[in-house]
Order: sequence, then C-alpha cells, then structure tokens
Amino acid sequence: MGPMMALPAELLAELVSVPDARPIRVLDIAAGHGLYGIAFAKRYPNAGVVGLDWPKVLEVARENAQRAGAADRYELLPGSAFDVDFGQGRGVQYDLVLLPNFLHHFDRATCESLLRKVRDALAEGGRVVTLDYVPDEDRIHPPAAALFALTMLANTPAGDAYTFKELEVMFQHAGFTRNTLHELSPGAPSRAVISER
Repeated sequence: MGPMMALPAELLAELVSVPDARPIRVLDIAAGHGLYGIAFAKRYPNAGVVGLDWPKVLEVARENAQRAGAADRYELLPGSAFDVDFGQGRGVQYDLVLLPNFLHHFDRATCESLLRKVRDALAEGGRVVTLDYVPDEDRIHPPAAALFALTMLANTPAGDAYTFKELEVMFQHAGFTRNTLHELSPGAPSRAVISER
C-alpha cells in the first residue's frame, strides 16, 4: 500500500496547516506503513508523530520513518486503537489526530465510540483529519467511492463508505463542533474531512 499512499499522504500534509511557532503532537491511528504521519513530520519540522498500530505493522512504519529521515520524531504506540491508552494517562494530548482509511471498516456506533476517545486525546483547538472514500449524498458519485461501499459490504461485518453528512453526524455525536469536507486533488478517489474539537 505504501507506493499507492505516498502521494495522498503528501497532499494531506499540504492541505492541513499547522502552527510553526511551537512543537505539535500528531497521532496517526492505524498508521500501517506510516506514510501519513511521516508526511507531516517531513513537512513540519516542529511535528512529533506517534504511529499507532499492531506491533508487526509498526516495524514497517519505523523503517519508513528511518528512510524519510524522521525517525527521531516518530514514536511507536503498539496496540488496538480501541484498547490502547493514547497517552492521556501520561498527560499527553495531540494537536492533530490522523484517521486515514480507517472508519470505513466499522459500523456507526463503533466509529462514534472511537471518535469520543479521540476527542478526549485532543488538546484544546485540536483537529482530526479523516481521509476516506466519501461518496456524495446520492451514494453513486464519485464512482470509486460508490464501488468502495460495495467492497465494505462484502468484506467487513458492518463497514461502509460514509457520506459527509453521515460522518458529520458521527463527529457531532462524539463532541466535535465543526466539520469540513476537502478534495485532495481533482479526481482523487479519497476526500478529507477536518473535524475541530
């Protein structure tokens, strides 16, 4: 997946601006190859990134962080996003939480439960950046997002490609105040949703 995600990761880091005046903390949930968090570390020298995923998967993220020259600002947090302490027990709060290609695996109630946990891990003014296949309200456009909904129907117990309105409701139920939809680039199959605490 790494080669396919390199460009979207860079585009996402360009889309989301962060303050340059102080260090920021970024949590990359279901980091996988780590490229999304690494893109933020490369673009913003003041960003420290925590990659969360299963231990064996994080070995790949660590290797990619080393290759990118970001290993000194890339921490590993092994475990399940639903079970592991994001750092609140140590007083850690994040300025940004990345949710690339993750929510579509789960039903709405499960997503909302995770989003409440994410909200609690955010500093005041923090944001969540979700990247996913987000179909239009008609659920047939763009075609890639509509087809992806079928993939989730066939391959997950209750996942879906959620529309922006569906995502917005989930984020509102979890306590977020504002959600905006963004195109990464013209014709890109994925869209970004930025949600503010």
